[in-house]
Amino acid sequence: MKRTLPPLNALRAFEAAGRLGSFKEAAAELHVTHGAVSQQVRLLEEWLGASLFERHNRRVALTPAAKAYLGEIGPLFERLSQATERYGVPETVARTLSVNAPATFTLRWLVPRLATFRAGHPDVEVRVETSNGPLESLKEEYDIVIRGGPDTFYGYAMRPFLSEERLPVCSPALLQRIPLRVPGDLRQHTLLHTSSLPRLWPDWLASARVPALRPAAALTFDHFYLTLQAAIDGIGIAMGPTALVADDLAAGRLVAPFARPRLPSRSYCTYVPDGKAGDELVALFRSWLEQEGPMKR
Repeated sequence: MKRTLPPLNALRAFEAAGRLGSFKEAAAELHVTHGAVSQQVRLLEEWLGASLFERHNRRVALTPAAKAYLGEIGPLFERLSQATERYGVPETVARTLSVNAPATFTLRWLVPRLATFRAGHPDVEVRVETSNGPLESLKEEYDIVIRGGPDTFYGYAMRPFLSEERLPVCSPALLQRIPLRVPGDLRQHTLLHTSSLPRLWPDWLASARVPALRPAAALTFDHFYLTLQAAIDGIGIAMGPTALVADDLAAGRLVAPFARPRLPSRSYCTYVPDGKAGDELVALFRSWLEQEGPMKR
């Protein structure tokens, strides 16, 4: 006989949210985000063709039909848990760690290193979302938020893990075509800019004592990772953040024609909600970041 079963992940989210009376508390218990619980509940409501919750600010209340439904399935989840323990199936399941980080940092530093974390911790699923907005503007809570700093935000514990400076970088092929011996030689080159960081080149040129220098051309991009890619492709010279171009310099995709001056820059820091500061998985990932990106002493 064919069984009529709803999506089990959606059912699990509903049972936790209904029992606890809160999507946020259900997300904490299931080790997922508030948004993931909300999405699964909506999926179950669509499957059933009925509303399950009445939303009230920070709390949710079951509809009468949902309350009766929960009364039927709640004991089933308890029996399933007991059966799992009784027959020796390991309790541990894959944990999901939610991380929010800037796009360029994620693309050029975090993603190339995630394989090493996954190799050492195959039972941990890392969900990365990118955002360049301020921490206080995030619409959901993450286990770890990566931003510049050090800054202080109420309700968050901060730790720096990666130092950074900025200096000019370009492709080796470009340097062979048009050599750079002194900062004044930049007059013969195209300078690459990022619209969100308009002061990088003026500040560096002032530090290099050529503040009035006019380059042969200039190109401006709306995302920093596009600016760096243009430098790799030999289009011009970018102001490269040392942390994010270290792999390209080591591989020879980029070169730094001038070792000095270097512009100081904010460090990368982890910001963890106070309620998650004692979480073992959060501490594990935080420590791994600190090992991968030592701070300049």
